[in-house]
Amino acid sequence: MSDRDDFLVWVRTALYEAERALHNGDAGPRRALWSRNEPVSVLGAWRNADGLQETGTLFTALEESFSDCTSYAFELQAYDVAGDMAYTAGLEHVSTSVDGQPRTFTLRATQVYRREDGEWRVAHRHGDTVTG
Repeated sequence: MSDRDDFLVWVRTALYEAERALHNGDAGPRRALWSRNEPVSVLGAWRNADGLQETGTLFTALEESFSDCTSYAFELQAYDVAGDMAYTAGLEHVSTSVDGQPRTFTLRATQVYRREDGEWRVAHRHGDTVTG
């Protein structure tokens, strides 16, 4: 398989499983896939974070807010791999509880990845809510 094919398999398995776990209140799998090297950042739908400490705090807050995910789907619209860098852009369709209240929403999500020690790691995420 090509680098692109391998990356797509990773997105559809490990990354998908980590995001579904987060929406069920478990940020552990997401943390495992994120870079441990600066710079890392999140421009989030609800909150931003810059650096390892802030992203860790953000993941804890999300973990405490989300529960009871009944549906998570990532509609991949574009992706590419260039050496040790990659990106994805798509729509995340989510049904979960936020602070105990059931919610359904769609986020536009763009992520940047870098290969570190042979493994893909998320270095940046931008997500915003699709309205209308």
